[in-house]
Amino acid sequence: MIGVIANSSDQEIVREFFELFKTPWEFYRRGRQYDILLCAEDGQIDEKAKLIVRYGGRKIHFDGEHKIQTGRQWNQARILSFQEGRLPLYGESITFPERLSGFLTDEDSRQSVAYLDRFEKGVVARIGYDLFDEIRTLLTLGQPHANANMPALELHIELLRGLITGCGLQLAEIPPVPDGYRFIACLTHDVDHPSIRQHKWDHTTFGFLYRAIFGSLQNLIRGRLPIRNLITNWVAALKLPFVHLGLAKDCWQKFDDRYLELEKGVCSTFFVIPFKDRPGETSHGPAPAFRAAQYGAHDIASTIQKLQTAGCEVGLHGIDAWRDSSRGSDELEEIRHLTGGAELGVRMHWLYYDQQSPVALEQAGAVYDSTIGYNETVGYRAGTLQVYKPIGANRLLELPLHVMDTALFYRAYLGLSPREARALVSQMVDNAVKFGGCLTINWHDRSVVPERLWDAFYRDLIQELKSRGAWLSTAGQAVSWFRKRRSAVFEADSVAPRGVRATVAADDGNDLPGLRLRIHKERTSGESGGNSSEDYFDIAFIEDVNAAVPCAAWC
Repeated sequence: MIGVIANSSDQEIVREFFELFKTPWEFYRRGRQYDILLCAEDGQIDEKAKLIVRYGGRKIHFDGEHKIQTGRQWNQARILSFQEGRLPLYGESITFPERLSGFLTDEDSRQSVAYLDRFEKGVVARIGYDLFDEIRTLLTLGQPHANANMPALELHIELLRGLITGCGLQLAEIPPVPDGYRFIACLTHDVDHPSIRQHKWDHTTFGFLYRAIFGSLQNLIRGRLPIRNLITNWVAALKLPFVHLGLAKDCWQKFDDRYLELEKGVCSTFFVIPFKDRPGETSHGPAPAFRAAQYGAHDIASTIQKLQTAGCEVGLHGIDAWRDSSRGSDELEEIRHLTGGAELGVRMHWLYYDQQSPVALEQAGAVYDSTIGYNETVGYRAGTLQVYKPIGANRLLELPLHVMDTALFYRAYLGLSPREARALVSQMVDNAVKFGGCLTINWHDRSVVPERLWDAFYRDLIQELKSRGAWLSTAGQAVSWFRKRRSAVFEADSVAPRGVRATVAADDGNDLPGLRLRIHKERTSGESGGNSSEDYFDIAFIEDVNAAVPCAAWC
């Protein structure tokens, strides 16, 4: 059991951190003996624990009491070297120049930002930053796109886990990994342009023509487009006048058939815009007029029905729900009327979002959001692969967005070749295998038709996800699985002395994969370690239909 000492203002952050690092813990209770104490506030404590982890980004009383020389204190973002990787910090941090430690160092000064001290009864780990301040930043402001490739929150968990097991202590947790799989992969689609005919001769149509004719030629010359795709795009451009006259098929229609063919029975989520010709508002006033969609959900009612019949999920691609709960309620009701679904999720159009959005979306009636991501790049805006509860929300959960097709391929963003994009996404799949969680992918409705024709890449990506052991789910299924994991609790075991028993609520009937209990073996060679399968063993939860069932004890 971990006893946690933190500032009262950080209690919500502490609770959420330990929903993501799902291990036995409680707020420190005086008089109770703990194997591990995690201290994130200055002050004296009873040093009887086997491991004491003291966080702080400035000099604290502990440093003076133990005659520890501190180095420069930083008040701006830093990058640390950790486990042959990089860990970004966004708050205060401090170095310890006389302490030689290879497991956490400032990238610029090369000085240690952490060290271990042994004392009579155990080990003290001094970490030179404020853990919960960092978690607050990640779950509210998020990371700048320059650090998008760093799963910072997962690395904070990895560091703490490594300290515990590296000091010879056993650790139990419920990892963010469905039983029988290695991670979750969530396939989603923003439906922005289901018909080019609806656009007539607007900026979207002219953009299509430019990219189909000239952009395709440029990509062919650069070796990024096969000649068959160039021909397909040029033919589509030549047919466009006849499409508007109703004499040729609309090449953007029937995107549903194309995705059902590509996904071959895998269920995905389609986020649909509720109302036509509504650009919505930004935080500073009316949004640009060209943001308005040229369709509303009612216009594609038959498509929505077909997708649902095939087992796919339909959610809201919101306009103003992110800032106005009343308008959000109207938008959700439009989708609910067409789908018959009582509980709906949201992804905002253009990824509009601010710190007040979780409360607005929850008040509107959404059960989850999947907006937290980047337009201009791919990566971990919240620093995590896990579904989390945003600060201020009561029930709404956030499914972070990690990979978006336009960010990969548009020249205004990353502008990658298929080979470069494949390498980058494969690195993110590696992280999903390493840390667990859910890798969320967004492939737009028109991305598998002219002029984009990114269908081959998407097909290959699905095959890679399957081969790497992913559970391919809808957004709603992924969120439900994490909600199930959040329902699991650790409690004292009356049989084993100082033992802990893990229980999970009864099966909710959604046919979700099970949970697993992971026991990390104690290690004695090193200060912080990895998370290889040789370092732990898993126990599957046994779920009873009618009641919570104790699954395993840990001492």
